[in-house]
Amino acid sequence: MKKLLVPILLLILSVLAAETFPLPVGEFAPRSYTAFRTVEGIKVDGSLDDIDWQLALPTELFTDIEGDLKPAPHLDTWVKMLWDASGLYIGAWLEEPHIWASLTERDAVIFYDNDFEVFLDPNGDTHEYYELEINALGTLWDLFILKPYRDAHSPLNGWDIKGASFAIGIDGTLNDPSDLDSGWSVEMFLPWPAFEEFAHVPCPPRDGDYWRLNFSRVQWDTEWLDGNYTKVPGMPERNWVWSPQGLIAMHYPERWGYLFFSAAPAGSADPGFSPSASEREKEYLRQIYYLQKQYFMDHGRWAGKLRQLGVRPYLRDGKKVKPRLETTSAGFDLTLPGKDGSPDWIIREDGRIWSKPVK
Repeated sequence: MKKLLVPILLLILSVLAAETFPLPVGEFAPRSYTAFRTVEGIKVDGSLDDIDWQLALPTELFTDIEGDLKPAPHLDTWVKMLWDASGLYIGAWLEEPHIWASLTERDAVIFYDNDFEVFLDPNGDTHEYYELEINALGTLWDLFILKPYRDAHSPLNGWDIKGASFAIGIDGTLNDPSDLDSGWSVEMFLPWPAFEEFAHVPCPPRDGDYWRLNFSRVQWDTEWLDGNYTKVPGMPERNWVWSPQGLIAMHYPERWGYLFFSAAPAGSADPGFSPSASEREKEYLRQIYYLQKQYFMDHGRWAGKLRQLGVRPYLRDGKKVKPRLETTSAGFDLTLPGKDGSPDWIIREDGRIWSKPVK
């Protein structure tokens, strides 16, 4: 009996110890926003009262980072965006009855305070993207990130965004627990030259171009202690975002929203931009990448055959398109052939996805 129990216990322990690659939950349906050109020009002072901001429409209200899996936020957050030949403008409103902030050092871990965060991936390959975090004191943490956490996360904390402007507006009183506030606003100007080197797309963008982008608001539960705001012990932060991620992780750039650029002036009618069909093809490859990640966790190597992953062909215009898988000792390339001379799409073991013209 003891001989029989040993392998059973080992099996149970191995199952318990098995890692699971974190997967987004819910339909792949990133939100979209169209930024129009400025008309009068914007003064970055945190007030959001310029004529251009009045003409711009807000995004949808923020939702929980996991989407419908969690209750909707109890405080409103929205963003507006505009652009001109010089750069991108972002204006955000955060409803908040108790405005507080404590961090004052540049590049501190700003999400230890309540904060507002911006994530930008200009060419949508999930690599070489930008993260900006700011609190109600206007303290900034700016990062350039080579790869997401899941793919050997490599942030460059010393990177500073050159030529940018930031301002905070306070509708209430900062760090005063004795009254109720309305909220705080964030205004940003991000110049195109700050992105040119690693955007791999035109800067400034062209009419109809789109970038991948998302916003996050980290919100802590607080209490009064000796006349100051103090985070409630044992309570995790709330993560509210514009386009839901489907899991508690902002560093899944493929789940970010689409930011379209229109050359029309602010206040113009919606041009009806929509992502290209290639976005669905890239998502198909991404799902196989997830399966490969899990396979590697389970077996210590990449699957050499698609049938090992249970992959079905991609359905394009009612026809089955079979991807090509090539593996090496170090990784893999997975290619989805393009249609009628359109580019192939390729994803590799570290998650980078890109297009390759057909010769």
